[in-house]
Amino acid sequence: MIRVFQIAAVGLLFFCLVSCSKPEQESVLDKVKIGDLAPYHEGKPQQPKLLKTLNFDVHIFEIPAENISNLDKIRKRLYIRPLRLSDYPAFEANSFSVRFGQAENWDEIIALLLAANSKKIANVSLMLPDGQTETIAITGLNAPGKIHFTGVSGSREKANVGPGIFGLRIKADKIQDEKGICNITAYPVISPATKSTIPKLDARVKLREFSFTAAAFGLKMSRGDFVYLGPKKYISDQTALGGLFFSNPQGSLFFSKDQRTPPERKPAVRIYLLVCTMI
Repeated sequence: MIRVFQIAAVGLLFFCLVSCSKPEQESVLDKVKIGDLAPYHEGKPQQPKLLKTLNFDVHIFEIPAENISNLDKIRKRLYIRPLRLSDYPAFEANSFSVRFGQAENWDEIIALLLAANSKKIANVSLMLPDGQTETIAITGLNAPGKIHFTGVSGSREKANVGPGIFGLRIKADKIQDEKGICNITAYPVISPATKSTIPKLDARVKLREFSFTAAAFGLKMSRGDFVYLGPKKYISDQTALGGLFFSNPQGSLFFSKDQRTPPERKPAVRIYLLVCTMI
């Protein structure tokens, strides 16, 4: 009798557990498809947005300083218009020379560089969002020092600079009303080597930058246009703006044109070609 009662009790308990448990619910995610996770847009489906950039290549060459007179031939083949300078006398006083060229001039300029026994030492590609800047490093400054230059007023000035990076800063701005054309501004700048991911600290670091606006230039460019930037003369002094930007007194190895003799180390000057590749 007792055993029958126990069996009945266990059966009743099992019945209650089954009756009281809720039926398993189907997960909402079981009905969700990958396409349902995309944001809804009424009407025509939205096309993916591509990052709009202004693209440039910067080709950097060196030639023996003894061949610097060959650069006169390059300048004569190119144009001053549509270049804009912040101060023309100061620009030249700092031994900067800039010219404008288009796609049809490119092969001739490269041939003239080869005739000057040039060699390419770097090629930098830039993808600049509208209104943004990028700095191409030219050389490092390992200790505090002074850079001599001619200011926009024509006076001789000195910039007290600390350790950092000396380079060419380039800014690109799309012209809204002119399709396929952008505004370019470029100038030498010294930036501290250290950067911070904290915005306030990074802003303080940027306050220690020094921009050489006396050597700034600007112009409108479209695809295929390029800018030649080179020295007016060879300056070995690395405390002078023109010397630091263009000269390599330690020298580079250059082959003779006939390449029958071993390469020889010679003081060199740098030439920059900034090419607009896409807008």
